[in-house]
Amino acid sequence: MAVTIYYEEDCNPEIIKNKKIAVIGYGSQGHAHALNLKDSGCDVRVGLRPGSKSADLAREAGLKVMDIPAAAEEADLIMMLVPDELQPSVYEDSIAPHLKPGDTLAFAHGFNIHYGYITPPDDVNVIMCAPKGPGHIVRRQYTEGSGVPDLICVQQDATGDAWDIALSYAWGVGGARSGIIKATFKEETEEDLFGEQAVLCGGLVELVKAGFETLVEAGYPPELAYFECYHEMKMIVDLMYESGIHFMNYSISNTAEYGEYYAGPKVINEQSREAMREILARIQDGSFAREFMEDCDNDHARLLASREAINDHEIEKTGEKIRSMFTWTN
Repeated sequence: MAVTIYYEEDCNPEIIKNKKIAVIGYGSQGHAHALNLKDSGCDVRVGLRPGSKSADLAREAGLKVMDIPAAAEEADLIMMLVPDELQPSVYEDSIAPHLKPGDTLAFAHGFNIHYGYITPPDDVNVIMCAPKGPGHIVRRQYTEGSGVPDLICVQQDATGDAWDIALSYAWGVGGARSGIIKATFKEETEEDLFGEQAVLCGGLVELVKAGFETLVEAGYPPELAYFECYHEMKMIVDLMYESGIHFMNYSISNTAEYGEYYAGPKVINEQSREAMREILARIQDGSFAREFMEDCDNDHARLLASREAINDHEIEKTGEKIRSMFTWTN
């Protein structure tokens, strides 16, 4: 199915310039959105909880800092950029009481809207602008005159111009410079979670660990296993990122390319794809969201235990030693 892509000529910058914008949160995405919008000539304030460690950073960057209820009261476009698990309580306590008819509530990820943890009133717009990159890249690309592609979505169009507002917002954060892709909250949420779990984070980490463990169990030094299964991964991914799989295959040896075609389907096979379909089904039916929010309510018990386990894995201890040799990263 073809997607619709917009560029700068499709956006009206005056829409976002005439809005009072509250960016709620000043983490990875929050700082990028707020600073890019400010540099685009927009009226921006950052909403933070009392005592936030980010307040001084935001002020030093020239941003107006307010507590969250005051920022929400003053703004007519509110961008929610606190962590997913905190958004429902922040919304109920500090945003909902200050929403006015015609306001726009914006998100950079559809989790809470799609799964129903936040239900805005019918008289406000609900939109999304999701840059497809981490916040520091979103900011850096903007300052270098480029931009990271954005997804935009409209869940609720109360004013009749929510798409125009979303396009204008994406222009403000720099997305129109490279391309703005039209999507839905459902598509963004489910595809984003699947990519993270099955490939980018879950799949990749387990693949690297399994390769490392296989070599170490066979008697190879962990330092060499680290180089072959972990360190060189970045080089391969960079080649793919720059010009595609064909360019990566062109850049490696014939031996490596032949091994790719032989061994890849043995590691990622029908059993792997069946696991991926199961992962996607749990995302689609809300099972993952419920499990995640239940763990949040349980003080992140499973998350923290899993984090401790990976931090204690031999591959991380080996990596710490190896990376101390890399003068270019220290």
